[in-house]
Amino acid sequence: MPLPFPVLSAEEAAEMIAHGSTIGFSGFTPAGSPKAIPFALAAKAKALHDKGEPFQIGVLTGASTGPSLDGALSQAEAIRFRTPYQSDPTLRSQINSGKVRFVDMHLSLLPQNVRYGFLGPVHWGIVEAAEVLSGGGIVLTTSVGATPTYLNQAERILIEINSCHPPALLGMHDIFEPQDPPTRQDIPIFHPSDRAGSPICSVDARKIAGVVYTNQPDENGAFSPPTPVTERIGQNVADFLVDEIRAGRIPSTFLPLQSGVGDIANSVLGALGQHPDIPDFEMYTEVLQDSVVPLLESGRVKFASTCAFTLSDDMMRRVYSNLDFYRSRVLMRPQEITNHPEIVRRLGIVSMNTAIEIDVGGNVNSTHVMGQTMMNGIGGSGDFTRNAYLSFFSCPSTQKGGKISTIVPLVSHMDHSEHSVQVVATEWGVADLRGKDPHQRAHLIIEKCAHPDYREPLRAYLAAARKGHEPFSAQHAFAMHMKFLKEGDMRGVSF
Repeated sequence: MPLPFPVLSAEEAAEMIAHGSTIGFSGFTPAGSPKAIPFALAAKAKALHDKGEPFQIGVLTGASTGPSLDGALSQAEAIRFRTPYQSDPTLRSQINSGKVRFVDMHLSLLPQNVRYGFLGPVHWGIVEAAEVLSGGGIVLTTSVGATPTYLNQAERILIEINSCHPPALLGMHDIFEPQDPPTRQDIPIFHPSDRAGSPICSVDARKIAGVVYTNQPDENGAFSPPTPVTERIGQNVADFLVDEIRAGRIPSTFLPLQSGVGDIANSVLGALGQHPDIPDFEMYTEVLQDSVVPLLESGRVKFASTCAFTLSDDMMRRVYSNLDFYRSRVLMRPQEITNHPEIVRRLGIVSMNTAIEIDVGGNVNSTHVMGQTMMNGIGGSGDFTRNAYLSFFSCPSTQKGGKISTIVPLVSHMDHSEHSVQVVATEWGVADLRGKDPHQRAHLIIEKCAHPDYREPLRAYLAAARKGHEPFSAQHAFAMHMKFLKEGDMRGVSF
């Protein structure tokens, strides 16, 4: 049956968008992001700019997106404002040069901040769907992100119906938006597999301005194969968790896991899946990556609650060829629910995230290189870290061939303080910071996690630091950073 909405080309849809509009796009990572309309918006921006006319928009998403959205729009210089997270190199350059205003935000807070009006009106919602029902019901594709909020808050809506994603995805989403204060109640999720809402997004059909038909796969890049360093990090984390089970600090049945995005996260999950003393486990996380697919199929992961399927093309085809199997083992939820502090603390999540650098006090920088250059954003790491049963941060002990130590006297930018970070892991070992005072933490991190080339300089920093409650030297705190900025190498620093 034909839909009662205008069928548009991507170019016709883009023509509806005015300069200065704020748009809420679907997507969480490139998974589930619209592709045709943003690409057409970029072409429109270039054409108008060539005529000397302005065209820029505010871009709200769930997290990062792909080349057809953040990539195309940034290359066309069509973005004036961006939140909450990004990973595109051109957009990153524009943010760091001041051409694009970027607001880094905890992902769990974004939807409610939109509803509260903190980010101004949402003029358009542009979302990708596997199917649209005549009454306005929308079956999403490979992510949920902040899409339900954008659909409800947007003044008008455009939908890309992407035939690359089957309508049989119906049933794999759990769409739930909490009420806002003062009428908010508890979120009824007590196990990772609990359903709280609807399999579809329901919207006022009168807001739908049109649909665009596409057939484009998600633009997820392939992950790098494990390296000896990432494999050792994964093994260190797995061994530590086994010791926690044996000590009775983690239940023998284990706890649900949250894992960040990237190569280290894939290696950690792989190590957990292979460790014979780790029980079969559940996941309550933001993103499912390639490493989770074989773990689900083997039964090592019993159930996975997520916000997005961030899979390579091969793994996505593998999932789509067996959707009935996955429909009973996976739910995709809004980021406001996957990352909600109430649920994270209730379920007792073990959180595992990555860092750019970690200081000897246990503070973590996960966003800025050398304190100034934004990489991607804080993402959901803070949502989980602050509320986890047990919180890990991991990273290789060095970068750039050993020229940078990721263990430093003081982080150049702090995203997660010592009060939230419980365990630090590198390829050299694991530092358990629970119940330790600042001096104990410093010695543990240096001896367990720092690269051997940097342990003596870090010990020298502690010796030079004031002997108060916190080992700190204002004179030397950034000596390693300054040496790298001047000479391109932290090695040989002296205190």
